[in-house]
Amino acid sequence: MATICIETLIDAPADRVWDAIRDYGALHTRLVPGFVVDTRLEGDSRMVTFGNGMVARERIVGIDDDARRFAYSVVSERLSHHSASNQVLQAGEGRCCFIWIADVLPDAATETMEPMMRQGAEVLKATMEAAAR
Repeated sequence: MATICIETLIDAPADRVWDAIRDYGALHTRLVPGFVVDTRLEGDSRMVTFGNGMVARERIVGIDDDARRFAYSVVSERLSHHSASNQVLQAGEGRCCFIWIADVLPDAATETMEPMMRQGAEVLKATMEAAAR
């Protein structure tokens, strides 16, 4: 199983970044606009449409406000396994660390996923830092 781990320092308060992540139906407006162009909630899942046209069904696994951690799993016939989490840790006054981890099978899925996750983390950082100014 392949693991992708992305850590990004963000010059924005952890609570503000967590609030945007926790608002899991608003990816396209609050967190990663342009990278995600639409988010629709459907039962225990969200349908995410990315700027490149890809659509993913993400089943919400858990939300832990105390740990500022959001866990989800992509449901797709192209993946035999996917589990991921976003976590926000305090990293000083007005600063935080965003951690995005995904475990995937088949391993080859990382060829598509890792660049997308890196791009998403960059957009998240830019969006949250702009909102903090």
